[in-house]
Amino acid sequence: MSAELQASRQDATLILTISNPGARNALHPDMYAAAIETLSTAERDDSIRAVVLTGADDIFCAGGNLNRLLENRSRDKAVQAESIDNLHGWIEAIRDCPKPVIAAVENTAAGAGFSLALACDMIVAGASAKFVMAYVKVGLTPDGGASWFLSQALPRQLATEILIEGKPISAERLHQVGIVNRVVPDGSVLDAALGWADQLAQLSPNSVERIKSLTNEAQRNSLGQHFESEKRNFVESLHHRDGLEGITAFLEKRKPHYK
Repeated sequence: MSAELQASRQDATLILTISNPGARNALHPDMYAAAIETLSTAERDDSIRAVVLTGADDIFCAGGNLNRLLENRSRDKAVQAESIDNLHGWIEAIRDCPKPVIAAVENTAAGAGFSLALACDMIVAGASAKFVMAYVKVGLTPDGGASWFLSQALPRQLATEILIEGKPISAERLHQVGIVNRVVPDGSVLDAALGWADQLAQLSPNSVERIKSLTNEAQRNSLGQHFESEKRNFVESLHHRDGLEGITAFLEKRKPHYK
């Protein structure tokens, strides 16, 4: 079987599964374009309320394939640069997708696999899951936005430790510092992520989309700029059909039903 990104549905949730049998779900360039196209389709599909990114066979993703990287040393530098651009396109597609994206991490998220998990909006991990940025162990430097995500989320000293030492970090430690949202028993990660996605599907799609956008904007806006963005989104949400349904349902003491 070849390396591929598999797409399936469970109710209102799109499930993307990284699959590369025999290679611990190592990434392959063919996955990048498939991911970008699938997330673009999900963006336009109102029946999809959330996305779960996971790995086949109880392992999330081992990152890049070192044999392929070694082969690329004999090719023009532009070959590897293009591959990284495409990986970054996948990362941007996760960030830009208006639907919440949950990473379901069993076993290992290494290298660019860790980057993919960091790009997601929330992370559910197994109790014994390990996260590792081991680029330094093979004389390389991070890609997939890893150094940016960790530097945004953590104190500089801790981010530097994770990136320079390249040692595995437990799901529990990342939970303690706020990168992993939920730690669940091994083997139950996908079910936990899907259950969370089901809960998110009951919320206002308009509100969820706008809140995700606001959290992304907050990383580059000044406070004054963000005040304006919050004002615009609040007013537009109030006059959206979801605003009417949410307020009316609350006042009528019933569960809202969003379309």
